[in-house]
Amino acid sequence: MKVSVIGLGKLGVCVLASLTARGIKVIGYDINKKTMDTLSKGIAPVVEPELHEHIIKGKKNISVSSDFNEIIKNTDVSIFVLPTPSKSDGSFTDEYLKSAIQPIALALKNSKKKYHLFVVASTLSPGTMDKSIIPFIVKNSGRKLNKGFGVCYNPVFIALGSVIRDYLNPSLLLIGESDKKAGDIMVNIYKKVLNTKPHYGRMSIVSAEIAKISLNSYITMKISFANTLSTICENIPNSNVDDITKALGADKRISPYYLKGGLPFAGPCFPRDNRAFAVFAKEYGCEANLAVATDEVNDTQVNHITDLIVTNVLKTRIKKVAVIGLAYKKDTNVLDESPAIKVIKLLLKKKIKVLVYDPLAIDNTRKVFGHELEYLTGVKECFKESQLICIFTAFDEIKNINNSYIKHNPTTIIDCWRAIDTSKLKNIKYIALGKASK
Repeated sequence: MKVSVIGLGKLGVCVLASLTARGIKVIGYDINKKTMDTLSKGIAPVVEPELHEHIIKGKKNISVSSDFNEIIKNTDVSIFVLPTPSKSDGSFTDEYLKSAIQPIALALKNSKKKYHLFVVASTLSPGTMDKSIIPFIVKNSGRKLNKGFGVCYNPVFIALGSVIRDYLNPSLLLIGESDKKAGDIMVNIYKKVLNTKPHYGRMSIVSAEIAKISLNSYITMKISFANTLSTICENIPNSNVDDITKALGADKRISPYYLKGGLPFAGPCFPRDNRAFAVFAKEYGCEANLAVATDEVNDTQVNHITDLIVTNVLKTRIKKVAVIGLAYKKDTNVLDESPAIKVIKLLLKKKIKVLVYDPLAIDNTRKVFGHELEYLTGVKECFKESQLICIFTAFDEIKNINNSYIKHNPTTIIDCWRAIDTSKLKNIKYIALGKASK
C-alpha cells in the first residue's frame, strides 16, 4: 500500500513522517515549493517534537512530487490534510480542500487504474462530504463512488506540540467510510503504523463528521467546568482546585483528561470546533446551549486573569509586567487563540508595559506586536527585569525556579498552572489560579 499526503503543514507533514518511519512509502505534495524542497532534503519544514527524528528514520520512503499523474499512478491512497478556515458564521469552508482534490481527481480521470481511495483528514462541517466533496470528486474524476473510487473521512485527534505522539498512540480512530472496502484499507494501514490498538469508530461519513466536532466540543466543556471550579476555589480559603479535579477525574464516569483548572482553551481546533458545533446544531433546528455557555466561560477566564494582573499592578505600583509563555500551549510556537496574547492586548490598552518570553514563540509574537513589547531571552531575565511575573506556560524550566531567580523584594508571581514549588522561594507574593491567596 502506497500513500500520498496532500498538504504538508503542521499536521500533514507529521502524518507523512509517521507513515514513512513505519515503512510505508509516501509521496508528499504541498502548494509551497519551499516546504517540499526542505522535506526532500530530510529536513523538518515545521517545528514539532519528534518530527525531525521520524523524517530521518523514514527518509528512504519519502518522495515529493507536483506531478499529479505520477501521484495517481504510484499511490493507492491520497490523504488530504488541508486547512478549512472558519467562515463568518462559524462553519468551515472547503475551498482549500477542493482545490487540492481537483487535480488528483482529474489525474484519476485520465488514469487506467481501477480504484483510488480519497481520505479527508481536515475538520469539516457535518454534511460537507456528502453534499460537496463526494459530488465534486465524481464530477472531476468521471468515476462512480465505491466503484472507481472510495472515500473515507478520517480526522485525527492531535494537539500541536505532541502531534507525532498523538498520531501514533490514539485511543480512538474515527473512520467515516463510503463502504466497507474503503474503511478496511484505512484500518490495514493503521495496523501497520500505530503503537496502540485503538477503538476503531467505523461509521457513516456524516456520523464521523458529527463525532469529530462533538468530541472537541465536549472536551471544551470539561475545560470550562474545571476553570469555573478554579475561580470558585480562589474565593474559598483552604480549597485547592487540583485536589478537587483529581478526585473527580478518578471517577470512571468523568476521567482526569482535560479536567485541570487554569487557562482558557485555545489553539487552532478547540475554539472553532466548539463554535462550529453550535452553528451546526442551529442549522438543524437545535440549540447547543452548553456549547454557547462554554465559550462564554472561556472569554470570562481571559478577563479574570487580566483583572488579577491589573489589580496587582495598581496595588504595588509595578511599572512592568513580565509574561512567560506566549504560545497557546508548551512545545509549540502557535499563537492561535492564545490566552497570553489576548491578555497582553488588554494590558497594552491599559497602558501597562509588558515584557515577554517564550522558548519557541517569540518570533511569531513579534509579528503580532512589533515594538509594542520588550522581548526577553530567558526566564531569569524576566525575574531580573520585573517584580510581577505571570506564568502562562508550564514548560520545563518553570519547575526549576528557585530563590536564585528572585531579584526584587517583594516579587509577585501569578502562576496560571500552579507549576512552581514555592518551598524554594522567599520574599515573594504567590498567586495561583485555583487557590485562595494568603
